Amino acid sequence: MENDPLTLVRGGLSKVGGDSSDFDLNPDAAPTEERPAHPAAVLVAIGGGRTNRWIYLTRRSPRLKHHPGQIAFPGGKLDPDENAVEAALREAREEIGLPGNAVELIGALPTHETVTGFRITPVVAALSADFDPAPEPGEVDEIFRVPLPHVLDPGNYAIESRIWRGVPRKFHTVPWGPYYIWGATARMLRHLADAAARGQA
Repeated sequence: MENDPLTLVRGGLSKVGGDSSDFDLNPDAAPTEERPAHPAAVLVAIGGGRTNRWIYLTRRSPRLKHHPGQIAFPGGKLDPDENAVEAALREAREEIGLPGNAVELIGALPTHETVTGFRITPVVAALSADFDPAPEPGEVDEIFRVPLPHVLDPGNYAIESRIWRGVPRKFHTVPWGPYYIWGATARMLRHLADAAARGQA
């Protein structure tokens, strides 16, 4: 890309489409009745310089109840009287050691509802200072960085399927190196790619 990919993301965040869910690719699996969705938030933290941008992701502990061992953004459920931005920053501080004074908030992506009953708001931020990532014991097995241009390239995404609870289920993927990024995390990253494409238009 000729332009700074962060500039493209900034320019396109306000032009991103509507919300998404795990059921977009699997309409037959969608619940037939309205069900409670727990509000949650994640932080899409973009670091680096103009020619070397990246995003921080984590590998969740295999001991966790929800999404064990999967690739995810730092994040989690909202506490009472907490908004999405506050929750995303708190979770990023707890899970990867990101200090609040190193963050410049630049917007949010469409919310995403998961099959496990969470409604996630992805909060997008640029890192204004370096920090030493520190995984939270018991919750985060690994913290790693993915080049931002990789996740902004639509050609790196695919739709795959596997058997889940006895039936085929389709999902988005955007693998990078040894990391198999899929499901809700890949879908939210695809929203980020869509934002960058709109920022370029």
